[in-house]
Amino acid sequence: MTSRLRRAVLVGAILLFQAVCALFFISDILLSIFGLYPAPISWQNREFLEIGAALGLVLGLALGAFALAGALREGARAQARLDRATSAFEDLLEERFSDWGLTAAERDVALFAIKGLSTAEIAALRGTSEGTAKAQSAAIYRKAGVNGRGALLSLFVEDMMDQRAQGAQRSEKAATRGVTATVKG
Repeated sequence: MTSRLRRAVLVGAILLFQAVCALFFISDILLSIFGLYPAPISWQNREFLEIGAALGLVLGLALGAFALAGALREGARAQARLDRATSAFEDLLEERFSDWGLTAAERDVALFAIKGLSTAEIAALRGTSEGTAKAQSAAIYRKAGVNGRGALLSLFVEDMMDQRAQGAQRSEKAATRGVTATVKG
């Protein structure tokens, strides 16, 4: 049985036990409200039932804490992956902008264009006229060797995909070298 399956079975068992415990407490309250009294049981047995029900609630609390800790860990891992991707994209932007010889103003316009802002929005944010923003956009497209905003964005998407594929190939080669070294050793 895999670790994931064992964990799922354990969580399921705890949830089932907790449901039975909740049913015990709810039925006890409802029976008291409606004045229905089942056949009496000894106080020792009742104490064992209450202890078991309380244990179920404590297990539920532990399960909730465990789930919360797992969610926080996964959130931290996702944030770390996002930070790495953001950093890689920023590095790629900087590299391409330098390769194309963009001016500082053109870099700003290119970033805004990649973010999907319109020419009017870019001009407003930069405090320039739309004509200036259009001229700078045209210069960016010419330097990048593309014919528009979509093509500019696709360059970066393709570069990111190429980098990911190259990373996968490097990992595969490293794994192959490790297996070869193990076989030779």
